[in-house]
Amino acid sequence: MTVNHTPVTCTRKGQRVDETLKFSTPTDCPQQTITWLERIADNLPGVIFRFLCKPDGSRFVLYVSGGSQKLCELAPEVIQADWQALFNMLYPEDINSFTESISVAYATVKPWCWQGRIITPSGQIKWLDCTSHLELQANGDVLWDGLILDITDRKQAQLQLQATERRYQAILNAIPDLMFRISRDGEYLDLKGDEANVILSRDAIIGRNLQEVLPSDVAAIGQEMIHTTLNTGNLQTCEYQLSTPPGWRDYEARLVVSGHDEVLAIVRDITERKQAESTLQNLAQKFAKAFNCSPDPITISTLQEGRYVEVNDSFVKLSGYERQEAVGRTAGELNIWVDESDRLKLIQQLQTQGAVRNLVLPFRCKSGEIITSTLSAEVMDLDGVPHIIAINHDITAQQLAAHRDRILAETLVRIRSSLNLEEILQTTVTEIRQFLQTDRVFIGIDDPKLGAKIVAESVNPQYPAVLDWKSGDDSYMQELRTVFRANRMRAVADVSKIEISPQLRHIYQQFHTKATLALPIFVGDKLFGAVVANQCSTTRNWQPIEIDLLQQISEQLAIAIQQVKLYQELADLNASLEQQVEERTAQLQQKMQELAEMQRVKDVILHTVAHDLRTSVIGNLMVLKNLLGMRGEAGGREQGAGGEKDDAQCPMPNAPCPIPVSSSIIERMIQGNERQLRMLDSLLEIHTCEAQGMTLQPEMVQFSHLFDRIIRDLQPLLCQNQASINNLLPASLPLVMVDIPKLQKVLLNLFTHSLQHNPPGLQFTVKAKVENGMIRTYIQENGVSISKLECDRLFDLYVRDPQASCSTLISLQMYLCRQIIQAHGGEIGVISHRKRGLTFWFTLPLPV
Repeated sequence: MTVNHTPVTCTRKGQRVDETLKFSTPTDCPQQTITWLERIADNLPGVIFRFLCKPDGSRFVLYVSGGSQKLCELAPEVIQADWQALFNMLYPEDINSFTESISVAYATVKPWCWQGRIITPSGQIKWLDCTSHLELQANGDVLWDGLILDITDRKQAQLQLQATERRYQAILNAIPDLMFRISRDGEYLDLKGDEANVILSRDAIIGRNLQEVLPSDVAAIGQEMIHTTLNTGNLQTCEYQLSTPPGWRDYEARLVVSGHDEVLAIVRDITERKQAESTLQNLAQKFAKAFNCSPDPITISTLQEGRYVEVNDSFVKLSGYERQEAVGRTAGELNIWVDESDRLKLIQQLQTQGAVRNLVLPFRCKSGEIITSTLSAEVMDLDGVPHIIAINHDITAQQLAAHRDRILAETLVRIRSSLNLEEILQTTVTEIRQFLQTDRVFIGIDDPKLGAKIVAESVNPQYPAVLDWKSGDDSYMQELRTVFRANRMRAVADVSKIEISPQLRHIYQQFHTKATLALPIFVGDKLFGAVVANQCSTTRNWQPIEIDLLQQISEQLAIAIQQVKLYQELADLNASLEQQVEERTAQLQQKMQELAEMQRVKDVILHTVAHDLRTSVIGNLMVLKNLLGMRGEAGGREQGAGGEKDDAQCPMPNAPCPIPVSSSIIERMIQGNERQLRMLDSLLEIHTCEAQGMTLQPEMVQFSHLFDRIIRDLQPLLCQNQASINNLLPASLPLVMVDIPKLQKVLLNLFTHSLQHNPPGLQFTVKAKVENGMIRTYIQENGVSISKLECDRLFDLYVRDPQASCSTLISLQMYLCRQIIQAHGGEIGVISHRKRGLTFWFTLPLPV
């Protein structure tokens, strides 16, 4: 150990820090004393050091005790040679706090205290507690005398304690229950809990007694539990109810001793648990009721063995086993499984799918009867043991009904597909015996002339056949008629136990009949016969489904018999009708030939007469026009001579003129002939259209321009009748493909119709619009209106009333208008307004 000639301060073990020994010089401290002090310092649990800081910033380690080897794993000489070796061992996160504490102590020359970590050369992390006394020297040096202690164990214990406290505090905070510290006298000392769960505020509870906070009955129970807990030292539990603003709530209190004459009460709100328990109890009651009241058999059995632990009443009723017979035994022991592999199939499906739905399986009852049911099952856990809860739905009757319906449908198809009565009856008895699995089925008929007779039979070869059996005993037949008319059915389980006539009993004995089921066949109100099933081997209780099958078949047989009879009647009528049809067909063909000849003659006459009349009318027109022209020239000459001549005189001065004719008469004759010529032209055009179709020569034109041109051509006619046209057609109307002369004829006919049926001064308005790929044109006039019937028939071709306002010529022309427009692919019509006259409309398709 090197001792510098500077004052040394050391603290003796057991003394306060300020009780120090100071040696100014080596002479003041003998060598023996120094050695003794070094030994003490080396044996101290920490490190004693002296550190010098000069004003120029240089620093020196004057002394380090031998404890540095154990604490820092560095020899004192290493630290004295380079104090940075100790500084470099500081834990990175604690360097800042170390340097700051050093700076503050140096600046203030006050005692230095610091706790932090170092990392030793071997990699250990140690906690250090460093303290030092600072002394300012006369020359400005600052002398640090201090002690470094290893507090790693204490710090780790402290950290573990803090972690434990945090963990327990987290656990405590996570507990949602209320916690109360309560004294033996019932005074609330403290509480912990969410304010939302506390009825009263903390201040209203702490320091008060149970009697002041809780209802008297609850407080009494609580006080008794406090005494019991403190006296016995055991946990005490109780449940109680309190009225809260939301309603009554259930609570559970657990009390334990937490100190001298004090308990810790942990209070939990168990309202939801109580409600869940109540709901569970209700569900259990409902399950028990559903289990016992279910119309389907329900069983609970172990998954491993299939041993029944519970069965319901429906199982007892269906299987025939009493509850005490089934519970505790397996289905195999009871011989319920028809096929043992069915249980393996059930277990496999439960293991792979978790549940089974509507698995169709056969089961054997106690009586040995085999039934068919659909099985639905799931695995449930009872006291940790897997069980199977299974529900069986008996479908034996359904399968039997389905089989019956199939047999009935197939039988009906065979019956309805045949018109041979013998084949129908034989098919019926064969199908019935197959379904009923009985010994004999036959059909007997009641013939008023021949008596009873068996006409169809299906029988077991072991027993005698009744086919072709007859009975002439009318009393026997009268007995059967009475039975059938009274009951409409005869079902006998044992023929030996009923009262019957000797004749009928003899028949039963003759044909080994022990049980019988018979249903009548009524065709209308008349008894045709009966369908009968016999059991010969033993007695038999006939089931409702078997009776229902026979009843339905007997009804269908009656329909089939009626069908056969009707077919025979229809066959007879058909033969008669075929002959009548042939005769009528010959007559019709003759009439059609006559009609065709008449049509041909009509066409010839129409064509000949129309052409001949047309030639005559044209000749008359030429004569009348020449005559009218000559008369006009003669009148002009006479006026030029200065005199006047009567219109009635002959236009030729030297020619004989026995009949004087005025110019107005000649003009009217010309108009009449022109009208007849137009009518003949229209008639011929209609005839050609009807015979050969309307021929068009369309061309692409601008519709508005075409209409303007047609209106200009109509101006002489409009001026003659003092009529006007307001043309509102848009100039933007698209192109159309039309036969211009025929469209001009349509417009001429429409305007002519209005002009001829109205006084002069008529006003027309023309409009058009494009809609749905068509140009729709409206021609509105302000003349007189017509009835709806006339509007509907205006464009039809029919014979007009001679007194009708519409002449035959106009009728033909309007019909031609429709033919022309329809040939273009459009439609035409008229609308009548009571105050606004007529509006003609027609459509023309736009080119695609």
